[in-house]
Amino acid sequence: MQDGLAASIASVVSKSEVIQGGSVRTWSFNPVVQSVAVIIKTDGRPLNSRIELLMGPNNSKQVVEIYTEDGVDRPFFAIVETREAVGSVIRIKNTAPLEFPVYASVAPYTLGEYDFVSDSYNLNEWPML
Repeated sequence: MQDGLAASIASVVSKSEVIQGGSVRTWSFNPVVQSVAVIIKTDGRPLNSRIELLMGPNNSKQVVEIYTEDGVDRPFFAIVETREAVGSVIRIKNTAPLEFPVYASVAPYTLGEYDFVSDSYNLNEWPML
């Protein structure tokens, strides 16, 4: 039985999506999410990607560029801390050529508390991912 971080990693990996070379995939998440787990791997080919964290329309994005020669032996894993902000998005771009797809997963890692009384929008309108 797995617990803690190992269980979170296994959960995120099971939900991976293919991103072909040159393509972009985005994940938006609920304001209650305080951090997300990001895993990017390949089938043994080079991993060349760009991860962007966008926090609302008027804030500058935070960017991480990744390169590794073998995405099976050395996949990328990170816990990305986020503020509780409306409109937060993780965007992953596969910067490699079309022949080098990557498998990416993004899932909530920690959740904060949310005050339903003081905020006017409905939390149910926001999917977790």
